[in-house]
Amino acid sequence: MGTSSETLHEVSNISQGQPVEGRRRTRRLPRTSAWVGYAFIAPNFLGFAIFTLLPLIFALVVSFTQWDVTSGLEGIHWVGVQNFIDLLRDANFWESARITAVYIGFSIPLTLIFGLLAALALNGPVFGRAILRFIFFMPYITNSVAIATIWLLLYHPTYGPINAALRALGLQNVPGWLVSSQWALPALIVLNIWGGVGYNAIIYLAALQEVPQELYEAASIDGASSWTRFHAVTLPFLTPTIFFLLVTGFIGASQGFGVINLMTQGGPGRSTTVLSYYIYQNAFQFYHYGYAAAMAWVMFLVVLALTMLLWRVQRRGVFYS
Repeated sequence: MGTSSETLHEVSNISQGQPVEGRRRTRRLPRTSAWVGYAFIAPNFLGFAIFTLLPLIFALVVSFTQWDVTSGLEGIHWVGVQNFIDLLRDANFWESARITAVYIGFSIPLTLIFGLLAALALNGPVFGRAILRFIFFMPYITNSVAIATIWLLLYHPTYGPINAALRALGLQNVPGWLVSSQWALPALIVLNIWGGVGYNAIIYLAALQEVPQELYEAASIDGASSWTRFHAVTLPFLTPTIFFLLVTGFIGASQGFGVINLMTQGGPGRSTTVLSYYIYQNAFQFYHYGYAAAMAWVMFLVVLALTMLLWRVQRRGVFYS
């Protein structure tokens, strides 16, 4: 009888809109689970706050100052927006912005295209496919110092195998590559494409596995050509992957520094001085920390704005199955 009376009491509570004991317990579970989740992400968030968020805020404050770092914190003098005004008048800044735009404008589209072609080739019945996938991915995981050393040898104007091959083909006026202000930037673009194609191909390959095979079968029954099957079936399913690689590649290329520093140091002249390297020069070679911070924040805002623009554009062109 006790059990039945408790059941009737719970039914009465439910009819009156009052929670029962069991419901109160289930309502507390999501809160507990949330705190467990917060505990798991706390170390990562703490690292982000210490090594990313606080430096960003500090750089924003420094961008409104003129800082003689040799004098410590006492060498910080407030100048307001003067650094940003000087930046707009700096011809070297605009030249670096142009070089960065050329570097990104050629590297990213070509990397996406060659990565897709490599993925389509490796997705078929190719002998040694697993080994080829590993070989394509190796440049992405190889140390940048090793990559720079190898390509310095390849690009050597006199003894490099690239120019040796060009001479063997009958070309006499071979490019100077990294010692030529005309060819240094194209050489770095080629290197950037080579380093990114393998990563893009692996991501494309994962996306190709998700394309429904029955759609290919239906297209084949309808007599669709290979190009029609690619354009009507494969490409729409790859648009989320293309968008992901476009955004991450754009952000990564805009921050390109390591290989440029190792191979050209922004030269010859200023032919390969991208914005990230120009910021480095102002901060650690010329000790203009306030000016470098202002430039870094302008670059950050431009990259953020362009990324948000890509997010808005993708609503029309990206197909989510």
